Amino acid sequence: MAVITQPRNGQTAAGNGHYRLLYFTDLMKRPVCAGTLQHRLGRLTDIVFQLAEPYPEAVGLYLDHGWGKPTQLIPWDRVVKIDEDAIFAAPPPDGDKYPPFVDQAGWILVDKHLMGRTILDTDGRRTEVVNDVRLLQARGRLALVDVDVSFNGFLRRWGLGGRRWVQERLISWKYVQPLSLEDAVPTDRVRLSVTRMQLAELPEEDLADALEELSGTEQKALFLALEPEKAADTLVEAEPRAQRQILSNLPRAQAQEILSEMSVPEIANLFSSLSHQQMTELFELLPRNCVVAVERILAEQEAPARELISTDYVAWPKETVTGQVLAAIRRSSLDPKNISYVYVVDPGDRVLQGVVDLRELVLARDEVPLADLMTSPVVTADEHDVRDRLAEMFEKYHYRMIPVVDAGDHILGVVRAKDVMMSPDIRVREHSEV
Repeated sequence: MAVITQPRNGQTAAGNGHYRLLYFTDLMKRPVCAGTLQHRLGRLTDIVFQLAEPYPEAVGLYLDHGWGKPTQLIPWDRVVKIDEDAIFAAPPPDGDKYPPFVDQAGWILVDKHLMGRTILDTDGRRTEVVNDVRLLQARGRLALVDVDVSFNGFLRRWGLGGRRWVQERLISWKYVQPLSLEDAVPTDRVRLSVTRMQLAELPEEDLADALEELSGTEQKALFLALEPEKAADTLVEAEPRAQRQILSNLPRAQAQEILSEMSVPEIANLFSSLSHQQMTELFELLPRNCVVAVERILAEQEAPARELISTDYVAWPKETVTGQVLAAIRRSSLDPKNISYVYVVDPGDRVLQGVVDLRELVLARDEVPLADLMTSPVVTADEHDVRDRLAEMFEKYHYRMIPVVDAGDHILGVVRAKDVMMSPDIRVREHSEV
């Protein structure tokens, strides 16, 4: 994520005109006066901005007097100047007070909607918190340009901003704007997040963690911004509470599309954490053969391996050379998660003969045949092995997937560690054997 460096707070720069950079926390609770210091309207509670490209522009100053008294909204075009000790505005055109604040579509309030909210940091793969917001005042306008995630911003929020303790960490608004402008309506506030394109680059585990921190419409907005395949993988990684919440807010069409991207074991694992009503409603979105398979797994904790297998794996005869295999993998559209290993099989009857770790394959010379790299015999699961037996195998060998064979050692497919996990108490550790 881009972190920018610009002039310090209060500085000006030459160009097409002077400008001034201000921090929102420095303006908070500053007296707002009509014309003179003696005619005090109240203290600044918040600043209202209209979402726009490239930067939101100030609509007005928001004053909340508390104690049940009416709020006031001072339009930005009535603001005369911002001094160190007060903000001056033109007197109210009618009477001694400005009209009450009435929220509008596309408006955001800095303190209410941004301060303390979270940002997904696409560089560090972690969550940051908005500690302050930096504003640009120029040519009679005020724009929201950066958010501050540094410790300095945190200190300013608590009135301790007299000195810089660490280097500023300012993130340009263009990287942290809401998922879309249409999401930012009065009844549908979203937390700050990365753009839709950047969401596709985040690991599913990080997205799941972020979803668990959100609630209601914020969580829904982030989840619906994902492509169906990415959404399915993220849902699998989420905790049961978040899974239930996400699915309860998901439109039927999107839910059906996301479920179609999941394997039968993944759906069974997901449904095991849902209420009976939720599960019944989602069953209506699945084809009949899938419903039967999921119900069988849910009804039998001792589901056999043959009902948990996936046919997404890579297998080649032992005579195939490394270069040919790697070229085929690069041309394929296989998910990277499905190519941890290359299985060596007899080209005629698909008898499993060996296995090659992908890392060994990448490091080998192009002309080396799989026969020279493969490990044999292979750790396999019998098609009749039950879930508990499979869990024990994953815990013992720390593989991400294990091939399933019949009595004649013909490979039928693979089972993955995540597909064996039906509940946290039998959750299998997925180690870094990739």
